Amino acid sequence: MLKDIKKPELLIPAGSLEALRTAVIYGADAIYIGGDMYGLRAKAKNFSLEDMKAGITFAHSHGKKVYVTANITAHNQDIEGIRKYFQELKEFGKNRPDALIISDPGVFSIAMELVPEIEVHISTQANNTNYETYRFWNKLGAARVVSARELSMEELAELRANIPADMEIETFVHGAMCIAYSGRCLLSNYFTGRDANMGACTHSCRWRYHVVEETRPGVYLPIEETERGTFIFNSKDLCMIEYIPELVKAGVNSFKVEGRMKTALYVATVTSTYRRAIDEYFEDPAIYEAHKSNYMEEVRKGVNRLFTTGFFFGKPMHEEQIYNHNTYEKAYTYLGTVLGERDGLYKLEQKNKFCVGDIVEVIKPNGTSTETTVKRITDDEGFDIESCPHPLQIIYVDFGLELKEYDMIRRKE
Repeated sequence: MLKDIKKPELLIPAGSLEALRTAVIYGADAIYIGGDMYGLRAKAKNFSLEDMKAGITFAHSHGKKVYVTANITAHNQDIEGIRKYFQELKEFGKNRPDALIISDPGVFSIAMELVPEIEVHISTQANNTNYETYRFWNKLGAARVVSARELSMEELAELRANIPADMEIETFVHGAMCIAYSGRCLLSNYFTGRDANMGACTHSCRWRYHVVEETRPGVYLPIEETERGTFIFNSKDLCMIEYIPELVKAGVNSFKVEGRMKTALYVATVTSTYRRAIDEYFEDPAIYEAHKSNYMEEVRKGVNRLFTTGFFFGKPMHEEQIYNHNTYEKAYTYLGTVLGERDGLYKLEQKNKFCVGDIVEVIKPNGTSTETTVKRITDDEGFDIESCPHPLQIIYVDFGLELKEYDMIRRKE
């Protein structure tokens, strides 16, 4: 019976303070973030210690948790910095992180020594593919292990049956798939000298590739007949929103979304849709089944590379790759989030240009959306303008609707 099963946690990524606040308001149970160092998204905006403290304080004030990534493969020169970093996090006091996400055994040992009061979750980078691995980390004090993306639904269920009941399984359910096993990639380092396992991945798997025969240098042979070349490592994105019952029955405790480099619009769209799907399934599975197509329609509005179910129902075949391009599908453009109100106009920080007369869509934290027309725009000084072409420009807008803080504006492409 569902009433006897605890709802899985919805765990959402945030690469900025704006995205963290959006995740909290739009329905995340927990948010994972990275600091300026020691996480695997060096190109994300990431969090200064000051922003991290502010973000955790905001999340805690709404009853949400925040996990901090420290999942690099550490070298000798990183050790003292990691010690200092964990000590700084400890000094946050009651607003310290709720957990650290770690892959390296040495970093794990430092965390257990310096900040035993903070839970440790074992990153997918640690290649967590079997229940003995889970047991190993559990004996050392880890509260949770993130499963490898390469596990099937049956493997997850078997894993759940063979680990302590209080040990948690976190599993990726949405977002980009990595071509390398558990994300441990060598391509980026080989081609550019930027180490994916130190947070500097260049996403070499998305590049265009040809074959060169050894005795004919400079002659590029297509791997598959296409005028644009072939993107042989370019996977579709994971999406499991239509398979929440299977994930729950397999014993997954935390549904993890990938995307710390994505916009607040992506965060809002994916968070609110998964929130609704999980809640409706636990309210009544029949409601969930009736709304499946609507969930898929909504998550497609977020930036994506088409969707796959990854390894959950068997090893992916060639249909799960995208061979003719490496671009995203982009259905909507992010225009801004309501920050406040003045004289009946709503304050936004412009994210992309729009004009008076444009038809836009307002989405709300509960996932509902309303189409409307931009009636009026003024600049920060109150002067009317016809458009807002300047990035991050503070503007005030009449949308012809009553809005609230954190309502988000997007435009269909």
